[in-house]
Parts: sequence; C-alpha cells; structure tokens
Amino acid sequence: MLLNSSRRGQPALISVVVPVYFEERVLRDSYARLKAAMLSLSPDFAYELIFVNDGSTDGSGAILAELAGSDAAVRVVSLSRNFGHQLAITAGIDHAMGDAVVLIDADLQDPPEVIPQMVAKWQEGFKVVYGVRRSRAGETRFKLLTAKLFYRLLSRLSDVKIPLDCGDFRLMDRAVVDELVQIREESRYIRGLVSWVGFPQCPVEYERQPRLSGETKFRLGKMLRFALDGISSFSEAPLRLSGQVGLIVTVGSLLLMAWIIGGKIMNPAQTVAGWTSVMVAVLFLGGVQLISIGVLGEYIGRIFRQTKGRPLYVVAERINFDREALGRPQVRVRPAAVTKVAV
Repeated sequence: MLLNSSRRGQPALISVVVPVYFEERVLRDSYARLKAAMLSLSPDFAYELIFVNDGSTDGSGAILAELAGSDAAVRVVSLSRNFGHQLAITAGIDHAMGDAVVLIDADLQDPPEVIPQMVAKWQEGFKVVYGVRRSRAGETRFKLLTAKLFYRLLSRLSDVKIPLDCGDFRLMDRAVVDELVQIREESRYIRGLVSWVGFPQCPVEYERQPRLSGETKFRLGKMLRFALDGISSFSEAPLRLSGQVGLIVTVGSLLLMAWIIGGKIMNPAQTVAGWTSVMVAVLFLGGVQLISIGVLGEYIGRIFRQTKGRPLYVVAERINFDREALGRPQVRVRPAAVTKVAV
C-alpha cells in the first residue's frame, strides 16, 4: 500500500501512545524495547513515542522527563490527576499526529516486538490491526475466567461486533483516529469505539507476557466498572432485560393473585396461613424493582455526566511538543480535541 506521507515525499509517521500510571520500575525497559521495535522498521517510517503520565505520583514523571530530554522522539503529556486508563489513551490519541497510531501499555505484557507485524498488515490495506491474545501468562485463573466470560457476554449483548480476547493493543490508521477524535463520550470504551467506527480490521495473534515488574492497576472494582462501561456504552440489553423481567414478574403475580382468589371462592372456610410466602413475594418483587432502578440509574448517570460538558481530561504539562522532529511540522493538539491546558 502506498501511504499518504510517502506520496508527499516524507516517511510515514507512526505514533505510539503509551499510558503510564505508577510504572517507574518498567519505564526504562519499556522505552528501550519500544525504541528497538521502531528502529527495526524500514527507513520509510518515522516514529514518535507519546507517553501519557496519568497522574502518577511515583518517579514515573521524572523518568519520562529524562527520556524526553535525551530523545526528541519521546513526547510526554502529563495529566493534572489520574483520569483513568481510557482517558489517558484518549489524551495520547488527541496529541498523536501519525499516519498510524499504535496503542500499547507500559507494563510490557503486550510485546512491542509485535508492532512491525501490525505495520505490515497496515501496509496491506487494513485500517485497524488489533492484537489477539493466544495466551495470558502470569494471570490468575479467576482473572482468566472473568475476562473470558466478559468478552463473550459483551459480544452477545453488544449492538456492535467487538472482537473476542483482545485489549487496547492495536494499530489504527489516520482515518480511524480522526473519527475517534470527534467522539467525546465521557464513559469511554476505546476498543468498542474502534469497532463502532468500522473500516477494514485484521487480527494479529501473540503471546501475552506476565508483567515485568509491579502490580496490575486493574483491581476487581476497576474491572467491574470497566465492564459496566463497555456493556452500557454499546448495548441497551440491560434496560430491555429489566423490562422483560418486570413483565414476567407482573404476569406471574397476576396468575398467583387469580389462583389465591379462586381458592378463596372455592374454599371460603380455608384460611391462607403463613406469612413466609407473603414475605418471599414482597422481597422478590422489591429486589426486582431495585435492580431495575439500579440499571436505569447507571444509564441516567452517564447521561448526566455527558451533559455537563466538562473536558475529558486536563493537561498539566507537555514536553517535546514545541520541537520540530522527524521532518514533521510542529506537533500540536488536533483542533477537534476538547482539552484544557493548565499553565
């Protein structure tokens, strides 16, 4: 495939977006392997490494500043606080100026050495090349089971076809990135948004590695919130399900009422003894109502946050975005991105 940048006489630019949150133990190794992977590409490609410091309070910020000071291809976007993984990725995408953008975490579970394979598929004409995990080393059985169940549940419920067993590790063409920049949803599920945008997509299989150091930032609570964001962003099935359950319970209650009234008419002397059945019915109906209200509340809460119109993130500092590098014009935040820069 002949790339647009090549037609302009410039090497095609690959932007690599790396969200960072408390990763001081692995940052230098992550940078070294990313650098090696990008240098392994042909001279037809230039690159930039965009590290997004998502409010880390360890030594991650200092290490990133040091790397940016010694390598002009390293760019750093520091957010004013922790906004979360998906919004950190969004900040990196907003700042990326490449003909293609690669998303990869800093923990090296997704190997940077796969990036050249993704670039090769991109050259074949695919607009999105996503990584599919053949295996997930170093993760507990509980994590593996819940992840497998979640991906399959989301696939069944979603109105958009989302690939199974893949994370955010992917390459996206500029056409896809430009569309993503226009989407300013507050509750973001990036891999779902990429599928929603469309365009030809292709998988690349790889072996996921255990973390090089440190601990996962996705605890059970964050995993549940992330799963809820994914389901609520791309499916109305929970709302429909709560309505269907309500209908079934209502019909069942009417039948039970008819049975009780009929029994009373047929056997007027017989008294219905036992408060247990009454309590069970009341508690069951109350539980169904509360669950339905809770599901409805999740959707209303997302509407409320979206209507406030706040910026998705706040930038505290940017490093190396005022330099001309790699034969490119000055890098700037794309106009469609809604951000606030704290000075």
